[in-house]
Amino acid sequence: MSGGVDSSVAAILLKKQGYEVIGLFMRNWDTSINGDFLGNPNLDASICPQEQDYNDAKDVCEKIGIPLYRVDFVKEYWDYVFEYFLEELKKGRTPNPDIMCNKYIKFDYFIREAKRLGADYVATGHYAKIKNGQLLRAKDSNKDQTYFLSQLTKEQLKNVLFPIGDLEKQEVRKIAEDYQLITAKKKDSTGICFIGERNFKNFLKNYLPNQPGDIINIETNEVLGKHIGLMYYTIGQRRGLDIGGTLDRMFVVGKNLEKNILYVALGEDNPYLISDSCIIDTVNFNTEERPTKCTAKFRYRAKDYPVTLEYLENGEILVKYDAVKSVTPGQACVFYDQEKCIGGGIIKTVCKDGKKIWYVL
Repeated sequence: MSGGVDSSVAAILLKKQGYEVIGLFMRNWDTSINGDFLGNPNLDASICPQEQDYNDAKDVCEKIGIPLYRVDFVKEYWDYVFEYFLEELKKGRTPNPDIMCNKYIKFDYFIREAKRLGADYVATGHYAKIKNGQLLRAKDSNKDQTYFLSQLTKEQLKNVLFPIGDLEKQEVRKIAEDYQLITAKKKDSTGICFIGERNFKNFLKNYLPNQPGDIINIETNEVLGKHIGLMYYTIGQRRGLDIGGTLDRMFVVGKNLEKNILYVALGEDNPYLISDSCIIDTVNFNTEERPTKCTAKFRYRAKDYPVTLEYLENGEILVKYDAVKSVTPGQACVFYDQEKCIGGGIIKTVCKDGKKIWYVL
């Protein structure tokens, strides 16, 4: 029970189906560190957001008549998710910590705690489906979250239920409204799980020092302005560059870590944004299949692209495709066989014409 509408409705559906349901709320982040939630006009400074989420989960559980337990994974989250996040940023990559949270916390430590409480199954409010042990896309394609579940093994998916996988988001909210739940109209959480509604730049400077440097047009070598730190930018980004004027169609195309340079180029279809292959590591499959052809997503909510897979001796995979924009080191490359999500990996190197390209130098 996260304190959101999706897990609230998941619990209701399971109870209606005859399951004996218990709620489990996990605390993964100490929001009092550095006053993370303070100074945000959208938040009530008298109570931290995570405590509000717990109170909402408690209110829902009381209303639908199930017990609620609470567990603390702050240390585990720091060790397995947050330190990974910081190390990836130091390498100039764009990490997706929510994927690692699912892999190491929600579907590992959380499941262990659920079993300790006597649970036979674990259910979450993810938009996904499981059929015959296979992870499938959700009915609501706009909300489908299989991308974030791509690092889960077949073993981790055992005895897992996704009760809202066959519902559209509006149907989920309607059920919550019918039950007059406090979460019925609650805004969906956005952004990185532990940052939430906080200002990303203000949050991150508590852990990594800002190192301003030049923004350079990679095609003309002209200095266009100053960046505030390479960690704040990702490949394909246009907004927030603060180089103004007629340069508002400039896109981030690369980073030079050694020289602390952010490279940009004009136009969203600029050749500097296009690649035709990438190498992924941290490879995971939740099936026995090892396809040579399938489709892949390179970002959440991006479209599927046909890909060819070449399995390398070191366990990595060379993923080949026709021209794709803004494939970014650190993001997940997730594989699909039509409706089935079969696994994926983390993008390590981006290539064009068989050569590593300029994304992170």
